[in-house]
Amino acid sequence: MKPIKSFPGTFVAALMFAFGTVSCMQAEDPVQEQAPEPGQEPAAEPAQDPVQAMDENGAPLFQVDPFWPGPLPNRWSMQQVTGIHVDHMDIVWFLNRPNGAEGDEIAGGVEEPYRMACCTKSPEVIAMDVDANVVHAWGDADHHPNWPASLQTVIADRDGFVWVGGLAPQDSILKFTREGEFVWDFGRRPPEGVQMEEDNAETEVLTQKGRFQLDQDEREIYIINWKRVLVYDMDTGDFKRGWGGHGMPLEEITNDPIPPYEWDGTRPPEEPNFVPAMHFIEISDDGLVYVGERGQNRIQVFQKDGTWVQDIYVAEWTPAERLGPTQCAGVSTRKELPVCGVMYKMAISKDPEQNYLYVADSGNSSVWIVNRLSGETLGSFGGNGRYAGQLHWINAIATDSLGNIYTGEVEHAKRIQKFEPVWQ
Repeated sequence: MKPIKSFPGTFVAALMFAFGTVSCMQAEDPVQEQAPEPGQEPAAEPAQDPVQAMDENGAPLFQVDPFWPGPLPNRWSMQQVTGIHVDHMDIVWFLNRPNGAEGDEIAGGVEEPYRMACCTKSPEVIAMDVDANVVHAWGDADHHPNWPASLQTVIADRDGFVWVGGLAPQDSILKFTREGEFVWDFGRRPPEGVQMEEDNAETEVLTQKGRFQLDQDEREIYIINWKRVLVYDMDTGDFKRGWGGHGMPLEEITNDPIPPYEWDGTRPPEEPNFVPAMHFIEISDDGLVYVGERGQNRIQVFQKDGTWVQDIYVAEWTPAERLGPTQCAGVSTRKELPVCGVMYKMAISKDPEQNYLYVADSGNSSVWIVNRLSGETLGSFGGNGRYAGQLHWINAIATDSLGNIYTGEVEHAKRIQKFEPVWQ
């Protein structure tokens, strides 16, 4: 893939190096160091493994790679990146949703003579290796009759399958091989043309199934919609369990809208129910389930059986989506208004202890770095803009085993970026 010829690199944060003192305990029988023999080279110092640089608050530092990924092959157009997943082989899968495509982005033609030098519509599922070589690319409305119209999530599992889901009324969760061959449809669609009223006890017919997560160890699919978490068998699709905010039973969840509030620069009023939009669900290696509420700037943490563990607020002072459509913009609506809410997507770091939560916040055009166990916000990177290292309408985030963070942007930003750890 051709590199970008020139692009201004920007560091996400200034590199900070702290030089500390090293203390040593004297041995009972100290050994006198021997001077090297004449002509003998001194012994080399043992190599030190690099460590990631931290800021003064203990937040790990990252810097953008301004040349990654470079242009897509085949004159393909980059569109809204609504979902990213990094699989067990560090292959980066992302959704290239064309819903906001404009003529000068996709009308270049696929056969010579080309109408424009660039571009043409690309496949909607793309997979790259860490060097941005495209290794898989497939999917669009012609690929399968139930192809999602509003793509939201892609997950490549360790068994060789890729799961794709969307948010349109007739969208569901589809399972494919890595090469794009159809395998299974989760189904549970409402009757076509029927507008379902909210019923949080309903588990057979679902709207908005596109925000989901897989627990491959337990063979389960976790789906979030309305004001609940629903868990299904990922092989049969059978319903297993579900819960609402703070672990409440499904039948106790309110079906009424959560009341709006008057923003005054502080945390939204406390609410035991989940506050829509519920925008991500992630599962840590130690079995904790993290659910993000864009309407409350809150992450609720649970055990897998729905037992509530804790609430984590991030940038709680931000106007939450709970303010309502008269005060909050959408991706393609109410463009004169600012974006609301913090919880757009989240990734969990892949160090052995999974120390950090990386929260993608479109309201503040930032990625927040949160201590996973304490819930303390340690720092952030980003800032609104379209230069390398800045973020605009961030709606996807993932991390790989090397510590790289990948972000995806929607609206008119339409790109994927890679942020690398700063080593020292």
